[in-house]
Amino acid sequence: MIEMVNRLTEDMRNRVRLMVGRAILSVVNDAGAIQTAQAQLLADEVQDDAERIQEYGFTSVPLPGAEAVLAFVGGNRDHGLIIAVDDRRYRLTGLAGGEVAIYDDLGQKVHLTRDGIVVDGAGKQITFTNTPKVRIEAQLEVTQNIVGQQNITATQNIADQGGGTGKTMASMRSTYNSHTHNDPQGGTVNTPNQAM
Repeated sequence: MIEMVNRLTEDMRNRVRLMVGRAILSVVNDAGAIQTAQAQLLADEVQDDAERIQEYGFTSVPLPGAEAVLAFVGGNRDHGLIIAVDDRRYRLTGLAGGEVAIYDDLGQKVHLTRDGIVVDGAGKQITFTNTPKVRIEAQLEVTQNIVGQQNITATQNIADQGGGTGKTMASMRSTYNSHTHNDPQGGTVNTPNQAM
């Protein structure tokens, strides 16, 4: 009786065993509407064009050698779905409970720590683009620890009080360069001999 049950359920048991597999990614194609990858599973099993299911609003392109988990619906190994990817070579470690980070292989990261948010550009430029305004609703402190480049450069005017009733740096400069002083003995003293 047990032998007969084993024979009848063998195909189902095999499919259950084959529903999930670990793999190493070798090629990633990010050109389509859904990302696909080639994954090496067992010694002689390669999945071509396995679809990678990513979380909405987050995307990445793993490097060759990243580790993945594939799910095979109904145990059918013809079409795997990549449901998780990690890369122990670059993963941030030592985070405290509850902390979150995004990172890449170059060392760039945004780390939501217990004390605040840390943005680490790993020596690369940080750019805000295609936005009409960047608003900072907090006390702003600019500290430069870069050797050699000590200037803060603005390509547009800097205005106090948000440009309302205040003046721009350019208008203050113009006022200073053209101002005169009253001479205690009468008349006025010339404009400054050094312009701002």
